[in-house]
This record gives sequence, structure tokens and C-alpha cells, in this order.
Amino acid sequence: MAGFLLAGMSLSLAACDTPVHIRGHVSDPESINAIEAGQHTQEDVLALLGTPSTVSTFDNRKWFYIGHKSTKFAFQHPEVLERNVLVLSFDETGFVTDKQVLTLADGREIKPIARVTPTEGRDFTVMQQLLGNFGRLPGSGAKTTGVPDIPGG
Repeated sequence: MAGFLLAGMSLSLAACDTPVHIRGHVSDPESINAIEAGQHTQEDVLALLGTPSTVSTFDNRKWFYIGHKSTKFAFQHPEVLERNVLVLSFDETGFVTDKQVLTLADGREIKPIARVTPTEGRDFTVMQQLLGNFGRLPGSGAKTTGVPDIPGG
């Protein structure tokens, strides 16, 4: 009986384990270390690592391989366990010129700015919005210039 109880408790504890989610490109370190500047071309990198996660917007000679591992328990925010970004730069002939491996420690938190972009036009109060169309009904002598009326104007 004690064996069944012990097996049941161990199974219930195993069910509480949080799964690890892997997203993006996660390559083995041997493949990354095999890439040498000046010796490997873009075709060699494609054969070793596959298609990059993204290519630089302004310079198509910079490739990024991005991947991370995270875990999430119930309704909590995901916790990033590991993040790796491999940045490869190429010259005009297609050979690797630079290789950088960035980790979670290299990342920085971005704080968004709370400013609001102003828009053109007038700000109407609730009363101006509600009462702005009185007297502008069709057939009541309103202007018929083909230009729509602006409420409250």
C-alpha cells in the first residue's frame, strides 16, 4: 500500500513541472563555432544553420539567428530562461567578416515613452458631439454644396 501511495505522490509532483518552450532558431554550439570569418560563405552558413531568422533591414549582408527558451506556470508571465542571438556579417563577395553571439545577459530592457502624438482637428466636448448635428438634417434648409458638414462647426 505504501508503494502505491509513494508512486501516486511522485506522479502528482511530476505533473506540477512547468514545460520549457523553445522558440526560434536554436543551433548547437559546434555549428556556431565551426563558422570562421574569411573562410565561410553565405552558402556555407545556410548549409550549417539554415535560413536566418531575419536579415537586417538596411544592410542585407547582416544575418540574425534568434532563439530563446522560456517557461510559464499557470497564468504568470513567461520567464525567459535562455536567449541567444547569433549575428553574422558578410562582405560584398559573401564571405563571413564578423560573428557575434549575444545572450540574455547582453539584452537591455526598453522603457516605452508615454507621450501622445497630437492629431489635427478640434477636440469636441460630449455636449458639442451630441448637439452638433441639430439643424443640419437634410431638407431643413441645410447647405447642399456637396461638402459634408462638420459636427459642432
